[in-house]
Amino acid sequence: MNKKGFIFDLDGVIVDTAKYHYLAWKKLANQLGFEFTKEQNELFKGVSRKRCLEILLEIGNREATQEEFDTWMVEKNIDYLAYIENMDASEILPDVPRVLAFLKQNNIPIALGSASKNARPILEKVNLIHYFDAIVDGNNVTKAKPDPEVFLLAAEQLGVDANNCIVFEDAVAGVEAANAAKMISIGIGDKKVLSKAQFIFTDFTEISTNFITDLLNR
Repeated sequence: MNKKGFIFDLDGVIVDTAKYHYLAWKKLANQLGFEFTKEQNELFKGVSRKRCLEILLEIGNREATQEEFDTWMVEKNIDYLAYIENMDASEILPDVPRVLAFLKQNNIPIALGSASKNARPILEKVNLIHYFDAIVDGNNVTKAKPDPEVFLLAAEQLGVDANNCIVFEDAVAGVEAANAAKMISIGIGDKKVLSKAQFIFTDFTEISTNFITDLLNR
């Protein structure tokens, strides 16, 4: 059996912080004089903060100087950090700890591969950080998903070949990044949206230990 590595995205896979991102972007949009809907927020999944602000300005048909752009990036993040300040283990998505514990018990290397620059403090707040052997986030990468950089770095830090890694993602860009890295892609969410993933589950309650064992034995 080849050594396997498991890589997890954060937002929408381990915890649902998308709602806090949405509130922070909505607040900024309102300050700039336009509305920002939950449907439009779907465009932000798996996307860097810089690109999110670019999309937001396109939605509002607003232009910005570099100084304004940089200021709004900081303001959005301050608001987001205020929202997540009180996060705790109750915010973990269903059955994620069960899957992480099973992998840990079987000595399987686990990494986080996320665009979030706040991944480490979030994992600390929800008390899951001890499961992870490597954390690659927005502070470590220069290329956003669907570029595979974040997952390739995670595999490297785990000491596992890319083609022996399994990625859990909730965003189209993340699935595309996993596929580009020649990793097994597992979509968490809507089957129609994540159709490019090799396996798709609504959430981790549908992922049995037998399924994970089959992945390990490939």
